[in-house]
Amino acid sequence: MDNKKNGIPKLRFPGFTGAWEQRKLGEVVERRIEKRRQSERYPRLAFASGQGVIPLSERKTNNREQLTKDEFTKKYLVTELDDIVYNPANVKYGAIDRNKYGRGLISPIYVTFTTEEVPGFIERIVKSHDFKQKALRFEEGTVTKRQSVNPEDLVTINILVASQKKEQKKISLFFDNIDTFIALHQRKLEHLQEQKKGLLQKMFPKNGETVPEVRFPGFTDAWEQRKLGEVVKKSTIKNSDLEYSKDDILSVATMSDMNFSREINSTKDYMKTYNKILYGEIAFEGHSSKNYKFGRFVLNDYRNGIVSHIYDIYKITINYDMKFMKEWISLDKVMYKPLVNSTTNARMMNSLQAKNLYKQKVLLPNLQEQKEIGKFLKKVDSLIALHQRKLEHLELMKKGLLQQMFV
Repeated sequence: MDNKKNGIPKLRFPGFTGAWEQRKLGEVVERRIEKRRQSERYPRLAFASGQGVIPLSERKTNNREQLTKDEFTKKYLVTELDDIVYNPANVKYGAIDRNKYGRGLISPIYVTFTTEEVPGFIERIVKSHDFKQKALRFEEGTVTKRQSVNPEDLVTINILVASQKKEQKKISLFFDNIDTFIALHQRKLEHLQEQKKGLLQKMFPKNGETVPEVRFPGFTDAWEQRKLGEVVKKSTIKNSDLEYSKDDILSVATMSDMNFSREINSTKDYMKTYNKILYGEIAFEGHSSKNYKFGRFVLNDYRNGIVSHIYDIYKITINYDMKFMKEWISLDKVMYKPLVNSTTNARMMNSLQAKNLYKQKVLLPNLQEQKEIGKFLKKVDSLIALHQRKLEHLELMKKGLLQQMFV
């Protein structure tokens, strides 16, 4: 029998046998409406999808809350530890969570609830995919007014609740421990990624210098100054012979097979407009971003294929180490100045002028040192990938347990 119909979870702690009770959310939570002015006892907090309730200074993203001036005369919504907080305009993207930070004030655009049940248990219910899908049925809005789920509608949603608080507590503690374990692995992964960034800064010469700060034993010579025109040459080979098909289109952003979210124009005439990119060649991706204001180079270390005609392709004309070159061309400290002097800003993306690029000067080590650096960075990337896989495994395990331990 379907566990949703009989109200009994598939996986359960020993000693609990009864069916869970169907309740409306409004029967287990109560809206908190108290407002206060900012003070030492009631500091300003932020609420963000994926981050939960955090100090305002730690917010990673900007939204309309931050458009409001932080005035001590303004009244904000009170939230306490273990409240359930949600953003009516962002339920679709997961902006519903338990306050794990503590007492403070949040923007009145949010809604906060208290509960007499076990907060961590209720948190897992309202954060579930099933609950969010039910909530989105109430979504209202227009082109000019952002779609939202009103709290009056949210509290009418039916949920299944463990009748014994002892069971709720066991489930809540169990998933709190899993979350702590996942957070630990996330921090380890982030630490490794930051370590790699730091190493890249030290293993490549600073501006104005010709030797790196950190170097492998046996290498003492200055890195050689070269013009980029001695290192790369533009390739203009089109897919005019239709050697490659739709299945060979590569994503420049990830340098992997394109994942089509919509139907693309795959007529013969259009497929002929694609640029061929061979294994070991470089694509220039001209979109401006936070990390790459003037665009960036991406090395194809995947396979032969084709990319959109909007991407310029360059082949490398010297002997080189693949891993070293992949990191070298993507480093801001290496390519910032060459791209500043070689790109023009178009409406949609930066345009690269090959004749100007060829004149730009860069520093390169000899092939043997490239290989040593590349070999080391491969090991670092393997370690990062290992931690990434562990983290993904833990997330999948948690997802499976949530599905089996809730109804």
